[in-house]
Amino acid sequence: MLFKICSKITLMVAITEMAAGAAEQPVNDTQSPTTEPNRMVLRSEGLVKQYGKRTVVNGVSFEVKQGEIVGLLGPNGAGKTTSFYMTTGLVVPNGGRIFLDKEEITKDPVYKRAQKGIGYLAQEASVFRKMSVEDNIASVLELTGRSKEYCQEKLESLIAEFRLQKVRKNLGDQLSGGERRRTEIARCLAIDPKFIMLDEPFAGVDPIAVEDIQYIVWKLKDRNIGILITDHNVEETLCITNRAYLLFEGRILFQGTPEELAENQIVRDKYLTNSFKLRKKDFQLMGREREGL
Repeated sequence: MLFKICSKITLMVAITEMAAGAAEQPVNDTQSPTTEPNRMVLRSEGLVKQYGKRTVVNGVSFEVKQGEIVGLLGPNGAGKTTSFYMTTGLVVPNGGRIFLDKEEITKDPVYKRAQKGIGYLAQEASVFRKMSVEDNIASVLELTGRSKEYCQEKLESLIAEFRLQKVRKNLGDQLSGGERRRTEIARCLAIDPKFIMLDEPFAGVDPIAVEDIQYIVWKLKDRNIGILITDHNVEETLCITNRAYLLFEGRILFQGTPEELAENQIVRDKYLTNSFKLRKKDFQLMGREREGL
């Protein structure tokens, strides 16, 4: 419980610091396309974490590029959550290094990583509970130092994109799980992150809203944002990832595309089971249906 409280406070600081950091950057309202040849890479190398005499993560390495979605999967106790938290800055590694391109950020706390463009969305609710949806987003936009006209235009764009029109006046504590998650992602996008770390995005979300969140995450690639996602719901996670890493007993057991994971017998024996079926979704068709085409 104490860790959850501390991580939530840290997240609030990170949101503020990331917005402040955005204000220090040159204004560029044009999004880089996913075809940009020099995509940034967030990379963890040889991560080690020990609690007393117990080693829970032992030499774990993985990376995510801008414009792709990467899953970090594994059974309970495999070390995936600890590896994820070390990458966000919530947990300090005993060994290994973390890089944003060529810059080492291993010792940077969450808020410094946020200033450099690494957004983090916690499993626990991070919306400001007594603020409306539009004020949740606007409060972050105001910290960026952009013009009032830009902030208002960006606010309206995000509310429309995330289909928050009907709940824009609702307080944070009045939102459903799906509405809350959409608000959190929209608020994170207000500061144009290069990477977003998604911690259990499907937790506490009803089945209908899960597909909505999946589509939103899938569309983030169009913004040239790199996504690292960890979730216990392996079926829903694999259907949106480009690649995934499977951790087992503190090490990387396998890495590859969702199809490669699903076809690997060792992965099935250790994690997926033989009854697992990979379900792919046509998000392009889903997008056309949403737009009424």
